[in-house]
Amino acid sequence: MTITTLSSREFNQDSGKAKKAARNGPVFITDRGRPAHVLLTIEDYRKITGQTPSLVELLAFDGDLDDGFMDDVRVGQIARPVDFD
Repeated sequence: MTITTLSSREFNQDSGKAKKAARNGPVFITDRGRPAHVLLTIEDYRKITGQTPSLVELLAFDGDLDDGFMDDVRVGQIARPVDFD
């Protein structure tokens, strides 16, 4: 994991650079030399908060399921077995 630090000015001038850097680890954004914000990928954010995608997000997802989107999803979290008795 790589930690990247960008000034607010650098972030404003090239947000694409910040997004690319966030793929490798957190990006600290500074204001006047002091850390003020952190940019994370949604996957990293979900890992540290323990969140999983909602059912709406899963139904709306049209990307490749092999890209890691479903890694933390367990069937029991989005559906329950039906009891027909």
